[in-house]
Amino acid sequence: MSKHVNEALAHFSQHLAKLRKAAGYTQQELADEIGATRRQIAYYETESAHPPANLLVELAQALNVTADELLGLEPIKAAPKASSRLERRLKQIEKLGPKPRKQIIQLIDTFIEAEQLKRNVNA
Repeated sequence: MSKHVNEALAHFSQHLAKLRKAAGYTQQELADEIGATRRQIAYYETESAHPPANLLVELAQALNVTADELLGLEPIKAAPKASSRLERRLKQIEKLGPKPRKQIIQLIDTFIEAEQLKRNVNA
């Protein structure tokens, strides 16, 4: 391995933590997103060990970067878009079955209508 690659990989743990925070994830949220445990994420952020290749791909996708950017081999071309907690929840809702998804949408609609009514009354 070249010296550049070794240096980049030596800083993987700090790089992972920085990308996770920039994307707006807690360790638990990132773990949930990729099907890992919070303990694994904490380990990869504090130890020099690297996650297995299949987890690298999932981490990169969750953090909206390439695997090379995640490993620090390439500079990050665009700042990772911070995925809000709401956006992540919406993605999870999309993965639910039709019945629970419909129930959640109805609940959300109820809250939206209630807020609109409050605004109309106060206007």
